[in-house]
Formats: sequence, C-alpha cells, structure tokens
Amino acid sequence: MNWNVYLSGEIHSDWRQKIMQGAKDKGLDIIFTSAVTEHEASDAAGDVLGKEDNGFWRDHQSSKVNAIRTKNMIQKCDIAIIRFGDKYKQWNAAFDAGYCAALGKPYITLHAEDIIHPLKEVDAAAMAWAQTPEQVVELLKYVVSDS
Repeated sequence: MNWNVYLSGEIHSDWRQKIMQGAKDKGLDIIFTSAVTEHEASDAAGDVLGKEDNGFWRDHQSSKVNAIRTKNMIQKCDIAIIRFGDKYKQWNAAFDAGYCAALGKPYITLHAEDIIHPLKEVDAAAMAWAQTPEQVVELLKYVVSDS
C-alpha cells in the first residue's frame, strides 16, 4: 500500500527533507505532500486575481487560493505530520491539526518540549508527539510496515 503523508507547518528548517530522506533510506512506500513552502509564493497566491493594496484582503485572497491545495491534500492523506517550530507562531499548522481532527485524520505533532503547554489541545488530539524528524521516520516505519 502506498501511504500518503501530508507535511504541515514550519517552513524555515529542513525537517521535511530529513523525514523524506529518512523514509527513502528505509525503503518506505510513502508519497509525501505539502503546502507551498516558499513564503513569498504562498503570500502572493491570490495576486493573480487582482492587485490588493489592503494587507487583510491580500492575505484573505491568498489564503483561500492556498486552501484549495491544503484542503485537498489533507483530505487525501493517510496521516499528517504537523511541525511547530520555535521561531514563528504557526497558526496555519494549528488550523491544519484542527482540520485533521475534524476529519478524523490521524496526525503526529513534531515540536520541542518547551512548547508543550501552548500546544496541549493540539497534542491531545494527535496520535503521537515527536521531538525529532528521526523519531517521525521511526513512527512511520512502524505504521506502514507489514510486519
């Protein structure tokens, strides 16, 4: 079975690449998907629909265009990995976790111990909490393996 794993959250480190490479190194049958991870491209996703001078409406327009991709990928995934970094607040990742929970999609959170408290509700609905990409790869290995 091909597993479809959606990678959500923080875009300022190489955690996605570490998980994808780790899965590849272990020969796991996984297809990875993700939101657009280029910050500028994501912010400008709705600009094609017309120039918007008001920041709220530009963000509103782009978030809806981005949601076309995000909603579809989350709906199609077998499991999501939701990464919270320490440099920025990932409100979009928290939203993705809530969407997964509402759909009954299992997800794993990936974050440091020092932000357990602000993520307590997000973690409570998660199937697991990992602190490193390597732990995520080991969890995926267990989940997708036949034996």
